[in-house]
Amino acid sequence: MLDQLSLGTAIALFLACTLAIGVAGTRLAGVVDRLADRTGLGEAVTGAVLMGLATSLSGSVLSVSAASSGRADLAVSNAVGGIAVQTLFLAVADITYRRANLEHAAASLGNLIQGALLMAQLSWLLVAFAMPEWTIGHVHVVTPLLLASYLYGLRLVRQTRSERMWRPARTHETRVDEPEEDNEREPLRRQLGVFAVLAATIGVAGYLLEQAASSIVATTGIREALVGTLFTAVATSLPELVTTLAAVRNGALTLAVAGIIGGNAFDTLFAAFSDVAYTEGSIYHAVSGEVTFWTALGALMTAVLLMGLIRREKRGPAGIGFESLALFVLYGLGVAVVVAG
Repeated sequence: MLDQLSLGTAIALFLACTLAIGVAGTRLAGVVDRLADRTGLGEAVTGAVLMGLATSLSGSVLSVSAASSGRADLAVSNAVGGIAVQTLFLAVADITYRRANLEHAAASLGNLIQGALLMAQLSWLLVAFAMPEWTIGHVHVVTPLLLASYLYGLRLVRQTRSERMWRPARTHETRVDEPEEDNEREPLRRQLGVFAVLAATIGVAGYLLEQAASSIVATTGIREALVGTLFTAVATSLPELVTTLAAVRNGALTLAVAGIIGGNAFDTLFAAFSDVAYTEGSIYHAVSGEVTFWTALGALMTAVLLMGLIRREKRGPAGIGFESLALFVLYGLGVAVVVAG
């Protein structure tokens, strides 16, 4: 265990892991975009499953490691704090895409279904926080429901690609998800190998990041919820930021949005994995009120994002969508609450 590091060493390790996560995440968007074309799954599904899974590995490893060490607040706050900041990243990406609002150009039924799935997953967490501590062994009864809900949601996302009952209106600014011929030339095995190496790098960095964060908490006495929501959540979410900006730069707008929403849906499973790893009972009943607040805030930010994806405003205030401005305000409120607490 590395949780007895000195403060200086812990901070240096934290920064090094953050850099490794950022570098690996930068390359991930291009790899996943090519895999979307080669496999025929499309950007929405591939972004939700492959990019969402890979970019979330560091956060998942961190949360499970923290839970197994008895740090319930750090484990769950890292998950829900990551969901909030990753949703904010779409607002940042909206600023960088100047042709139209990102939510207008990246219209996709798959992204709407994933957003609804994310709302359901966050609702399950709020139910777990509020209901009695009913467990099977030390695992709360909501944990298997979280897993089942996520798997069923992915099935719906996959079905909407082959059985479309609803289509977004095409406009001049809509970017359609179409395969690029150049991606057919690169061997699929090589693409999968590069993906696996980048994902493994992000996962190892997440484990070391938890060790560094635990040392910082132990040395400074800073609240776990504060470290989780504002530090580890942001650090482990860097792959989502860099892959989203890279995808927007490459014109893969559906992939950019799908990677965030799909990654957020997977991030709710951090809590489920953490509940299994936390042996002292239900982890949902071992967290502070700040964690519940950030879960509700994540649901609110997702609802705002969904309204933007459905409304599809071409141009909004300050050249970005109304939902992007709202996301900045809501996240700022969350930071103010956790700092004041």
